[in-house]
Amino acid sequence: MIVCDMSNDHTLRVYDSIVGLLSGEENPTPLVRLNKVVPFEHAQVFAKLEWYNPFGAVKDRIADNLIRDAEERGLLTPGAKLVEPTSGNTGFGLAMMGNAKGYPLQTPLSKAIPLEKRTVLRFFGSNVVEMDDTLCPAPGAPEGAIASAMKTAETQPEFVMLNQYANEANPGGHYRTTGPEVWKQTGGRVTHFVAGLGTCGTITGTGRYLKEQRADVKVLGVHPEDGHDIPGVRSLRQLEHTQFYLPDQYDGTVEVTDREAFDMCLRLNREECVMGGPSSGMALAGALRLIPDAPGTIAVVIFPDNVFKYASTMQRHFPDICPADKDGTREGVSENDLFLAAMMENLKNPHGSVRAKDLHSALQQPDKPLLVDVRPPNMFAPTHIEGSTNIPMDDFIDRSDELPADREASIVLVCGIGKFSKNWTLYLRSKGYRNVCSLKGGVAEWVRKGHPTRSTGGE
Repeated sequence: MIVCDMSNDHTLRVYDSIVGLLSGEENPTPLVRLNKVVPFEHAQVFAKLEWYNPFGAVKDRIADNLIRDAEERGLLTPGAKLVEPTSGNTGFGLAMMGNAKGYPLQTPLSKAIPLEKRTVLRFFGSNVVEMDDTLCPAPGAPEGAIASAMKTAETQPEFVMLNQYANEANPGGHYRTTGPEVWKQTGGRVTHFVAGLGTCGTITGTGRYLKEQRADVKVLGVHPEDGHDIPGVRSLRQLEHTQFYLPDQYDGTVEVTDREAFDMCLRLNREECVMGGPSSGMALAGALRLIPDAPGTIAVVIFPDNVFKYASTMQRHFPDICPADKDGTREGVSENDLFLAAMMENLKNPHGSVRAKDLHSALQQPDKPLLVDVRPPNMFAPTHIEGSTNIPMDDFIDRSDELPADREASIVLVCGIGKFSKNWTLYLRSKGYRNVCSLKGGVAEWVRKGHPTRSTGGE
């Protein structure tokens, strides 16, 4: 039998397996100059299109480096399984690299992750465990995806958690690949590097490499607003608990709202024909506020993935793109859905939610509010705020007569991350309660702020 030698050849784009397509200095993801959405006269802004990685996102870089590092350290051996919390893209990379190398993946993740991502993770072979958690898993959340993965790795010896949130192989992957690529592609002329802030592996690893080449390269970060709807990135409040968030190593950061991010995402697709997703829109919107319009400015902005994974998200933010049915509703998005989404958005105001520190202070007062925790009993029992009453969501309507008859009573509703408690805040307001609100960030934020909790055992 004649065997054709088809070893990796980047010039011909011929590879002996899909793993050979992984990006690096000799096989970089593209840089594309943006011309229509950039208002500058002098500065040049380039998008680095990370969906050209083999499994569709910037996280392929760290998935490869996490596995490579673990194998070199003897942590991954034949028969091992991976468990890793994710907001989607790291899961894609680990699932496919695991398929290639024989490491099955289990990934706990938030129910708020777009359906497209959860479905494709399962299609890739991952065992997806859906949880009540934030879009980007947060360290310290007692029922969160990170805690779940850690428990699996600790109690089931065949599972290994590579831990993208605390493993130096995360920024190390970008130091090895993204940094050298950007430097070589710009001929060493890059002046500004911009990335969205999630685990912060991209900005930290790439920034370190670029500053070693030339100390005056500006490294800039962009983060979303609190309560955002952009998977994979973290608000400033969430970043405070992120190990690789090292603001002293950056030259500036800026916050971008959901509206700014999604509007820029739309413009990128329609005006530049660049298929960036919402985190790409966020990164560019922030970059245009941080980069000076000066001769010689060459900025590179990381575009983490493409828009195809976010069809359901786009329906929420751009309902006009959905065709109207005969009854006037839109495919996949009912008028009731839009109305409820608007009401939920309104609850972000100071009258609809309370911060953990303000609730902690209020609970020290004689006229403290009534706390109602709407989580299931098995989630309430091990970790809850002292004095909470547990009325689970499934029983809430039937048991709402247990609440005070006085419609002026002060009530705070609590859940894991502050998402589901908003629904029941609206419900109680519809019943005439005027002083009811939701704990912002839920029990997860309460724990992160260091406030005490109790268990049914009195711990």
